[in-house]
Amino acid sequence: MRGTKDFRPMDMKAYSIDDRFWKNKMEVVRTKMIPYQWKALNDLVEDAAPSHCVKNFRIAAGMEKGSFQGCVFQDSDLAKWLEAVGYTLAWKKDRELEQMGDEVIAVIEKAQQPDGYLDTYYIINGLEKRWTNLRDNHELYCAGHMIEAGIAYYLGTGKHTLLDVVKRLADCIDRTFGPEEGKIHAYPGHEIIEMALVRLYEATGEIRYLHLAKYFIDERGKEPLYFREEGEKYENPFYWKNSLFQYQYYQAGKPVREQKTAEGHAVRAVYLYSGMTDVARIMEDDSLMEAVETLWDDVTKRQMYITGAIGSSEYGESFTFDYDLPNDTVYGETCASIGLVFWAKRMLEKELSGQYADVMERALYNGCISGMSIDGTRFFYVNPLEADPEASRKDQRRKHVETSRWRWYNCACCPPNLARLIMSIGNYVCSVREDAIAFHLYVGGRVQTPFTDTQIRVESQMPWGGTTKLIIEKAKNSHYLEKFTVALRIPGWCRKWKAEVNGEEVTDLPRNGYLYLERKWKDQDEIRLECSMQVERNYASPMVKYDIGKTAVSRGPFIYCLEEADNGKGLTRISLPSDSLFEMTEGNLETGELHLKAEGMQMLAEGWEACLYRTKRPTKYEKKRLRFIPYYLWNNRGEGEMTVWVQETACDRAKE
Repeated sequence: MRGTKDFRPMDMKAYSIDDRFWKNKMEVVRTKMIPYQWKALNDLVEDAAPSHCVKNFRIAAGMEKGSFQGCVFQDSDLAKWLEAVGYTLAWKKDRELEQMGDEVIAVIEKAQQPDGYLDTYYIINGLEKRWTNLRDNHELYCAGHMIEAGIAYYLGTGKHTLLDVVKRLADCIDRTFGPEEGKIHAYPGHEIIEMALVRLYEATGEIRYLHLAKYFIDERGKEPLYFREEGEKYENPFYWKNSLFQYQYYQAGKPVREQKTAEGHAVRAVYLYSGMTDVARIMEDDSLMEAVETLWDDVTKRQMYITGAIGSSEYGESFTFDYDLPNDTVYGETCASIGLVFWAKRMLEKELSGQYADVMERALYNGCISGMSIDGTRFFYVNPLEADPEASRKDQRRKHVETSRWRWYNCACCPPNLARLIMSIGNYVCSVREDAIAFHLYVGGRVQTPFTDTQIRVESQMPWGGTTKLIIEKAKNSHYLEKFTVALRIPGWCRKWKAEVNGEEVTDLPRNGYLYLERKWKDQDEIRLECSMQVERNYASPMVKYDIGKTAVSRGPFIYCLEEADNGKGLTRISLPSDSLFEMTEGNLETGELHLKAEGMQMLAEGWEACLYRTKRPTKYEKKRLRFIPYYLWNNRGEGEMTVWVQETACDRAKE
């Protein structure tokens, strides 16, 4: 097992967040998003797809009569909601919310079978059918989410009812699966049980759960292929029979150590890679870690959008091939970016490296929170980088590209997933080991450190400004000096930085993207970090054919976009001269946000009414004052066009 050199997440109650940006988001989740989702899970939202989720549990518990309805994995929506509630209660007490959680946990407990089994689809439809379609019917996926919920609710409230439920469930799974004779030698079709079992091991110390997680990873993709045999034995139709990826849709076409490129369903993939990283780190499995690092490079250097979105194809919600990153037919599921954040955090625990924190931040501030409206009651499943309402309405290939957020979904995996991510943001801000604390993101609040009588107050302008102060605070009357290291991430987007300790400039250089400050700290010692936050133009590799000749604008962690509400129609005809300068202006959508303005041009359609093609080059442009907004804020002012990538025009063209 790995030792104290590993960084681990803070205790979920150790980071008391009091930050203009994230506190606002968390309050929206606590006061609007979670109550709204509770109504949705109970089928009480008008003009929204019914969930049936809570009703399924009540039927399984014998409290109501009826049949199972909804997706086969419907249980997971309630599990993710409960996990979000657990994180919320760790952050701020809320009696009404806790009562809702306690009451539905009692229903879940009543639905659980005597042997620990818990899945409403099979409890209602016939327990004799359980474990007969692991490939497609999500029993282990639902179990993984419920395990995560049980841990979070226990840590947030101190109540162990749901934790006891999920321990019984995990024990049931452990009795059923494994290498021993008489057990099923299989693995899940939709991954997440792997990282959930690792968390349960860390929460309980029961090593059986860690070994089971490793078993599921090691068994995956071995010949004879279990999913093929299962399908033949139980006559389960294979939906992907005529697909190009076949069993790689499930990342199960070959053993995980032989997988060199990310393939198949993007959410399943990054959930698997997260579990692989956990197991490889804890069990010092070098070959598994090598596979993880290879896959990380493939995803982040060849298959990731600039917003942190992944999964470019609507078919199978999947990865395709290197550099295939279309902007207007992208899938980019919100859950996939959330899964990328999970994975990046685990890579940081493996190695404190800025490349992992940069990806985590990119996905978090762009690909993830774009999935919810400002008021927390409307949601995106798909996150495009270019959108046109007419194309989505009239082109079947773009039908999945939504240009307005939905109130709810039949398959509503993303909304509660986003809620649990936001409410657990403290787990991503910093991590600790016995002699150091590392800051990956700069979020205002107080950190209760593991060092004697010491907490750190964080005052940060991030994500809109570049200055952060960390003040060491010792307990009252404590004169004890303890030597420990504070590691500060220097963001990848920062071109110039300056650090001071008590006004004295630090001359040390960062290592692997982190600046290490080792001291014997005393009360009111102050660390000041100033990161330049300039507007930048970003360019894609020429291998990405969709972005040749285009630029994407960013500032700090945010990617910006053009929206029809500010710039009118015809966004694809807009270009940005290479010498245009940007000015910042305060937005009006959310406190503290900054918009960008620049002089651009728009190609006119004048003279093209009577022809589709001609030999004369179009030369008619008009100057246009452009406004860029942070990408995550698009579609909060009505439906319209949007684009992240903009044509860049040479200076001489701009003067024509």
